[in-house]
Amino acid sequence: MTDDELSRTFAALADPTRRAILARLADGEATVTELAEPFAMSLPAISKHLKVLERAGLITRGRDAQWRPCRLDAAPLGQATDWLDRYRKFWDARFDRLDEHLQRIQKKDTSA
Repeated sequence: MTDDELSRTFAALADPTRRAILARLADGEATVTELAEPFAMSLPAISKHLKVLERAGLITRGRDAQWRPCRLDAAPLGQATDWLDRYRKFWDARFDRLDEHLQRIQKKDTSA
């Protein structure tokens, strides 16, 4: 398994709990307890998810006295989007060719 930044990002995003945590953090910083509220899992389990997100660079954790807020860091998501965009262009071109083909077929059917 490779251990590059893009691989860590996609591995972190592979889990629905971690995606939900990122969605919550997109609204603003939150504590571990606040992030754990909607899930039926223990705080240590949530902490493990947070460690994966932190290793992937998707979140940062601060310290303000006893309050340890988590914050979204979207930079790795931008890199993942850039990578995916190359394939979006590929599929867009494929769909455009399919659309042209279907239009030619429809023209043949209407002229026949």
